[in-house]
Amino acid sequence: MLTHADDAELERLQLSKGTMALVDADEAETLYAAMGPAVEVSGGSAANTAAGIASFGGAVAFVGKVRDDELGAVFSHDIRAEGVEYSTPPAEEGPTTARCLVLVTPDAQRTMSTYLGAATGLRPDDLDDEVIASARVTYLEGYLWDPPEAIDALRRAMDVAHRAGRQVAFSLSDPFCVERHRNEFLDLVDHHVDVLFANEAEAISLTGAGSLDEAVKALSGRCRLVAVTRGPEGSLVLEDDAAIEVPAMPVDEVVDTTGAGDLYAAGFLYGLTHGADAETCASLGAVAAAEVISHVGARPQVSLSKVADAAELTLDDRRP
Repeated sequence: MLTHADDAELERLQLSKGTMALVDADEAETLYAAMGPAVEVSGGSAANTAAGIASFGGAVAFVGKVRDDELGAVFSHDIRAEGVEYSTPPAEEGPTTARCLVLVTPDAQRTMSTYLGAATGLRPDDLDDEVIASARVTYLEGYLWDPPEAIDALRRAMDVAHRAGRQVAFSLSDPFCVERHRNEFLDLVDHHVDVLFANEAEAISLTGAGSLDEAVKALSGRCRLVAVTRGPEGSLVLEDDAAIEVPAMPVDEVVDTTGAGDLYAAGFLYGLTHGADAETCASLGAVAAAEVISHVGARPQVSLSKVADAAELTLDDRRP
């Protein structure tokens, strides 16, 4: 649920600009009532990434829990319409479908208040081991690393993927998540994750470094690939002992940065699963992020495959 707001409105609502905070159902209702006119669109961090991969032409499945309510039905329809396989059964009782209340300021920064709702009900038995084992990469979002059953589901997904000889990618999601789970996230990076996604603030927070350079040194070699996004400065990819700098794609106007990291991951993962090198993966991520920040909403509005072709980033390997 997205609306426009200025800094004074954020201050009045006691929101910290540019961050994500978890709220309960009552807080979500109160904030929604205080927001200006809103646009409701399907979202969710990993779901946005899945939609982006499908827009590139990749084969992708999403696992996540909604309730059997109106918003849950809309979400289920939308993600399937994007070309994403989605078969997780909706919950028939318990919390309502999750929603994220997003206030976008004139500088295109997004401030998010998230009610996790039914998403926290994801359980290990919601997973389809055959689907996970068939995927070249299983991508997990740090936002869900809180409810015990959801954590069990994420750990099981990692185990299934690795037993099948596949890769596991993980997004730190938000500095808020890193602060809550730093030690667990460090253990994941060292022992369970092949590809790590983080923005600059998250990388610094995770490592306890005083600068990005220090964070890069601390993360180097800890997993196969580390992609650190830096907004208009582009991204930095760590592979073995090498650090590869990739510029951001130019955008005529930055309208809304919601979903920029999600779509960067989409491009990167699409490239990774189609035989691209690390630099090309990051360039595909930059293309996808540039498209999504040029409009309101966290999913692409045009074919990312065509956008990549226009940027001369067509891949020869079109494996599913």
